[in-house]
Amino acid sequence: MPFQWGEMTILYGDDPDPPPLSLHLLRNTIRKIRRFYKGGSPRQQILILLTWLFLLYAIFRTHQYLFAKPSTPFLFCETATHEKPYRISLPEQPNKESLSRTWKTLRAIYEAHPPQPLNLSLKQFKSIIDFPDLEDIKNHTYISEEDARVSRESHVAVTQKLLPYPGQLFSGQGIVVLAGGRYTGFATTGLSMLREVGSRLPVELWVKDEKEENKEWCRELAKEGIACRRLSDYMDTAMLEHGYQLKISTIFFSSFEQVLFLDADNVPVKSPDGIFKSKSFTDTGVIMWPDYWKHTGAPLLPYIIGLSDGSSEMLREDQTVESGQLMWDKKRHWQALCLAAYYNYYGPQHYYTMISQGWAGWGDKDTFLLALRSLRQKFHMVPHELKTLFVDGTSHGIGMLQADPTKPAGYEPMFLHSNIIKWSIRGFFCSGCADDKEDPVELSAWENPKSTIHPHLQEHHRIFSLEDMQSMQIDPEPLIWKSFEHVACRSVWQSADLCNRTRDHMEQTFAYQFPRNEVSPMVGGGDQICRWTG
Repeated sequence: MPFQWGEMTILYGDDPDPPPLSLHLLRNTIRKIRRFYKGGSPRQQILILLTWLFLLYAIFRTHQYLFAKPSTPFLFCETATHEKPYRISLPEQPNKESLSRTWKTLRAIYEAHPPQPLNLSLKQFKSIIDFPDLEDIKNHTYISEEDARVSRESHVAVTQKLLPYPGQLFSGQGIVVLAGGRYTGFATTGLSMLREVGSRLPVELWVKDEKEENKEWCRELAKEGIACRRLSDYMDTAMLEHGYQLKISTIFFSSFEQVLFLDADNVPVKSPDGIFKSKSFTDTGVIMWPDYWKHTGAPLLPYIIGLSDGSSEMLREDQTVESGQLMWDKKRHWQALCLAAYYNYYGPQHYYTMISQGWAGWGDKDTFLLALRSLRQKFHMVPHELKTLFVDGTSHGIGMLQADPTKPAGYEPMFLHSNIIKWSIRGFFCSGCADDKEDPVELSAWENPKSTIHPHLQEHHRIFSLEDMQSMQIDPEPLIWKSFEHVACRSVWQSADLCNRTRDHMEQTFAYQFPRNEVSPMVGGGDQICRWTG
């Protein structure tokens, strides 16, 4: 729409119907300028003209921020969770009735054949740092010969009664993630990174029960091919004494026949989709990743699970498993999965202690491997040692970098199991969220001066060791922060404070760019997404 001022015509952009606010401001400005311009001295006229030009520029910029669509798309980069050149179908709902019936049958078998003693005493080793010597391992946990004999007989009975594979209950390939409680915050980062690194596999996100489920988040995740599941829909979760018992339950009840399980605090640094077609998986049906240390199992454990005819130190040289990631073909290894479920059913009372004897790794992680060995089934152990990722400029660890099993010739990282510094937006930047400010565990790294990464967040430094990144020729940290930005600014977890701090850190640390709407709030910025110029 043109505006006439003297002999000058002003065209307001290409819009024939400019916004009322801009129109009103422009008309009032023109009227005032014309009124003062007529009677002023040449000096006043020059000042008025300059003022007029400044006001026009301000009105133009206001219109640009409020109403114009970006004409420079290079400033905007959609995150993978918003780019939709693909569509990932949700996994099918598992058959609750049939699966629950299968589980009840197995549970009855387990309860009919418990190990002895049912409440095995757990003692700590003299050192939690130094690997125990052979004599300490041999004498640490006492089990009578009679208890060992009964436990072995129970184990034989269970293996003879394991159910055949219910093929009609499972199909396809997919990823299983266990969340709930504070682990939900970790899962927001891991799930976002799955899509950022290019994974197009369907995902099941499992929680213990309805109390741990965020329905609004589940509706959001469904658009990305991620389905929420509750264990309480399939089993009585009140019988589970420890969180370590949840992992195998999610694999057991998952609708997928072939499963990649990821802990909630596991952050993929490259797409894992190709593992399902790898020779390691097609040849064996199971892929496991190594932990730091060798086995510390009780000498009677091999006897109980049928690997030896008596007490033995045969496990001492075996590598233990780091189960933050686990590949499992249920069709080929169904009975081993059911046997591992038996170990976990009695895990807190017996098997977890028999396996580690209270040294590092007490829990479910080695139950999968022992079940396979007991049934003499094939598996693939990734040959590359895990590597520890350190906080830049320190000797403090962040987590374990596990190798890509599709690259047997050389180490290439695929998973960052963040078992030390866990990537959650609340844990990094939340201010005033702690229930008890005197408890440093509850304070975010932004608030807590004792946190290893506190100075990195406050002073806007990288967290990952640059030396580590250069040696492995990777740099996933910018993408992880991109995932953070999505969670903090444009998800059901969005928060103005968290979003501001996240974007500020990204701009100052990685040279990300965010088009700023100076009038509207940052949260809910829609298309105002990041671009990394690094």
